[in-house]
Amino acid sequence: MATYQELKAQADELIRQANEIRKVENKEMIIRIREMIREHGITADQLGFAPAGKGSRTKVPAKYRDPMTGKTWSGRGRTPLWLDGPREAYAI
Repeated sequence: MATYQELKAQADELIRQANEIRKVENKEMIIRIREMIREHGITADQLGFAPAGKGSRTKVPAKYRDPMTGKTWSGRGRTPLWLDGPREAYAI
């Protein structure tokens, strides 16, 4: 009968082998999927994927303006360094 340590070593080796085979199979599958997508002209929208980052946010109008440089700030995010003192003085 095998010892715990022997069985543990066998299990670890099987997991390592399975991970290597999975990497190879994943690469092959990605190649096949890309070929099918290209062949059929399928788009990301048809697959239900959202467009990548750009344009997904709506632009917020500026609320404050630096009179010296003309830079603006919408009031969201980190407060710019030029906005010192009461915000009403910089309101647009």
